[in-house]
Amino acid sequence: MLQTQHKSELPQIITIMGPTASGKTGLAIELAKKIDGEIISVDSALIYRGMDIGTAKPGVEEQAGIKHWLIDIVDPHNAYSVAEFCRDSRICIEDILQRGKVPILVGGTMMYFNGLIKGLSSLPNSDEKTRSQIQLFIEQHGLQAAHEKLSEIDPQSGKRIHENDPQRIIRALEVYALTSKTMTALQDIKPEPLPYEFTQFSLMPTDRALLHERIVLRFDLMLQNNFEQEVIKLRTNKHLNLNLPAIRSVGYRQMWQYLGGEYTFDEMREKSIIATRQLAKRQITWLRGWDGATSLETGSTENIENILQYIR
Repeated sequence: MLQTQHKSELPQIITIMGPTASGKTGLAIELAKKIDGEIISVDSALIYRGMDIGTAKPGVEEQAGIKHWLIDIVDPHNAYSVAEFCRDSRICIEDILQRGKVPILVGGTMMYFNGLIKGLSSLPNSDEKTRSQIQLFIEQHGLQAAHEKLSEIDPQSGKRIHENDPQRIIRALEVYALTSKTMTALQDIKPEPLPYEFTQFSLMPTDRALLHERIVLRFDLMLQNNFEQEVIKLRTNKHLNLNLPAIRSVGYRQMWQYLGGEYTFDEMREKSIIATRQLAKRQITWLRGWDGATSLETGSTENIENILQYIR
């Protein structure tokens, strides 16, 4: 049984976490070459098809012959939950292990890491009737009123979930309506841990100004690489709108609004960069409170050697 199995006997899974633009992908590819690994993306934007430039999705050349999993698996008009990520990533892990290779989980979507490593609680399945009632409330009273209602019911979820995030607000209210228990209370009930040893690393910037500079350079490169044309093409899809998680992704939302006439080009660029910095700040805050990860310095030439010391 898992409880009696010594940790070192469990299959070793490598995780590389970090804020956006910190160089996670390049480090993971270099590591995969050293240890015969394959990369599982832990990124809530890379899952979407047709969203390549604005997500900094690694191209065929950048992937350098290393197999990447969980990229281009969902159409942008579809939702993709943490539970679905946990299910799919476990399938990938088992496939990689069975072929004698090392799974390397890489990304900055900490909710995905949290769900996989720390476990998901048994939340109820979505109920169409309940969701419709909540959506009707939002139509009548506004999203802010729904967020205030959530904050009264579940203060912790109210703090954790942004007031402009309809998907998560609706889900938290739905869970309470279906179970009479808050999302926070249910998430505190954790299942048995997975039968793996997670060897975790966090790629952290020592100089925030340097990270901000990387963010600016990367977004300007996206603009040079026809990011605007990519979003123009997305706007021709009648199934897509600003309320979908895919289009609310950093950069895509601002470009969508620019193309709709809400911003000038310069305003779009500035707002996209600011939103990316805010995302990085949230990721760094989460990582600082994350237990069990060895911290690596962004850009250090010693990162690979430091990681190899921990690999069996």
